[in-house]
Amino acid sequence: MQSPHGITASAFRPSVMGRNGIVTSGHALASQAGIQTMMAGGNAVDAAIATAAALGVVEPAGSGVGGDGFILIYWAETGQVAAVNATGPAPRAATRETYLNTGGIPMKGMRSVSVPGLVDGWLLAHERYGTLALEKVFEPAVSLCEEGFPISYRLANGLRGELTRFSSEPDSRAIFTKDGEPIAPGELLNNKNLGATLRKIAQAGRKVFYEGEIAKVIGEFSRHHDGLLTADDLGNYHAHWAEPIHVNYRGYEVYEMPPNSSGHILLQELNIVELFNMQELGCNTAESVHLMVEAKKLAFADREKYMADPGWVDIPLEGMLSKTYAAEQLERIKRDTAAIDVPAGGPEAHEDTTCFCTADRAGNLVCVLQSIQSGFGSSLIAGDTGILLNNRMTYWHLEEGHPNCLMPGKRVRHTMNPVIVTKDGKPLLACGTPGADTQVQTNLQLVTHILDFGMTPQEAVAAPRWRSLQNPMESTIPHVCSNHLQLEGRFPAEVQESLAKKGHELQILNDWGGPGSAQVITVHPDSGALIGGSDPRTDGYAISF
Repeated sequence: MQSPHGITASAFRPSVMGRNGIVTSGHALASQAGIQTMMAGGNAVDAAIATAAALGVVEPAGSGVGGDGFILIYWAETGQVAAVNATGPAPRAATRETYLNTGGIPMKGMRSVSVPGLVDGWLLAHERYGTLALEKVFEPAVSLCEEGFPISYRLANGLRGELTRFSSEPDSRAIFTKDGEPIAPGELLNNKNLGATLRKIAQAGRKVFYEGEIAKVIGEFSRHHDGLLTADDLGNYHAHWAEPIHVNYRGYEVYEMPPNSSGHILLQELNIVELFNMQELGCNTAESVHLMVEAKKLAFADREKYMADPGWVDIPLEGMLSKTYAAEQLERIKRDTAAIDVPAGGPEAHEDTTCFCTADRAGNLVCVLQSIQSGFGSSLIAGDTGILLNNRMTYWHLEEGHPNCLMPGKRVRHTMNPVIVTKDGKPLLACGTPGADTQVQTNLQLVTHILDFGMTPQEAVAAPRWRSLQNPMESTIPHVCSNHLQLEGRFPAEVQESLAKKGHELQILNDWGGPGSAQVITVHPDSGALIGGSDPRTDGYAISF
């Protein structure tokens, strides 16, 4: 395919187009749930919540009502971008000393669970912008729970890998195994208990989940499994509206979630990249990849030093996002040498996950990241609720003095960062991907592929992908100290050779072995047509009508 800027980009699926509505997500059945909701009269927010609930059923490794997330909304009636922070804090009993005295934060089990915030975020967004009743919005997800769905090869492989843990608990064994044996691809999986939970939430709202029957079951399950999460932790939690952060990139306004999201990294990266002529550097050349990797290193170093829950630490965010600071950071980049030790700059002070996007005929645009942290979260289903609980506690630092050091009631630093781009106040682009610290790197590639090189959504998600790896010891020091760079094998040999000469230590993946499950929607500036692309590396699909 040939983009308007003459960049050749392969896309083995077409970009999907529609006029009335579009959904891109990590699973075809979830995208269908969103479209079904819009066809029933719902808007993009209704469709987003329907997609979100369905993903928790068909893609349980990545997200669900036992997790948390961020919601970014462009609302056409006001021309404004709004944001919901639905990330839960550490339980009140979760002290640094408790974990240090028991060998650290476990990767699985009840002590890896933080307060699930996602449900309250869904309800906040629906209360302000939704048009359909929640019973109708949750209907597709409930149907998937009760009637079952055929599991994909990808999900079957994931369940097989988790078989020992799931078999050890009766609640998870009944859902995620076939009487203790692996469920094969194409066989049906149902979670009737989760369907009943969704029905209760639709009927009674936040109260039943955070203060009533469901909260009590989760709290008792936690107590029985030596957990720290209590029903009171749930009752004291509230998701909240937040003010998005944004920068102007070549005349486009790029919106992100504010801290405790790592969305500022993408904006810092774009501020630096903007100082170069990307057209001259070329798309996916050694020169442009090197520039973006080095910009990424600088922004990540700043995150390590400054970023955490803004309710607990002062973050020099205005300075970090300023164009003046970007120019200063640019001076630290060597065009022909990969930096090894990258300390944070000095700005002036003024997770498996899933991503999906929705858009409707009215011009509303939604991008959501939601997660239960790593694959299948804690691997614990909370009793008869059908809820697979997160393991978000594993993202805390225990080093005293680190900005992201664990404190009871504090929200952990998140990698999730949904993106919305506008042009002259009109919606243009929504995009995102799961993938922990890879997210802001993939988003940088998506945004530049589309805005600088004119790729279609499907071309952008299918383009060869790179990922710069962090040093394993990074958690103890605010430096980025690694030159390890992963490239998909589709990068030309001359690009690989040139990057190696610049000092990047390359790991060549298979042709489609790059990270993420990117989702993109663009809005045609003249016709208003909705155009979507979904990552071919996973089970994702774009569906429109």
